[in-house]
Amino acid sequence: MKKALILLGCPESPSQTPMAVYAAQKLAKMDYDVTVASTPSASKLLEVSDPDECYIKNKVDIESTLDALNEGTYDLLIGFVHKDAAASYFVTFYHILQCESIALVFEKDFELLQEFENIVKENTDAKIVAVRAFHNPTPLKVKFDRVLESL
Repeated sequence: MKKALILLGCPESPSQTPMAVYAAQKLAKMDYDVTVASTPSASKLLEVSDPDECYIKNKVDIESTLDALNEGTYDLLIGFVHKDAAASYFVTFYHILQCESIALVFEKDFELLQEFENIVKENTDAKIVAVRAFHNPTPLKVKFDRVLESL
């Protein structure tokens, strides 16, 4: 079974948590063993959103996961990038894991969206899904589904 890691940072954007649950469900259907590495606050939102762990079965702390990462640990990396810190985490995990990667870049401010997209583009060869989104996860979902079809 292939292994996927989903990165979640600050859960400030309302789109992040439902998209994380959605991504985990989609990847599980594609026969991935999914782990979500997140901040404590993002983890709490996942626990409330999926209390029976139907979709997100493996949750770990993003900091402790970073300390234990090695190349080849995961086959797929998916990162939610909606802040500069999230972009930095994604780039760091990308370079350690050296695996197929998808950056979900989203922000309501167009200039920030471009900035975060450029950080990922200049520092990785990851597939990038970039959309103006904050409250509504649908644009992110539609583009994410297209990228998943290409895996």
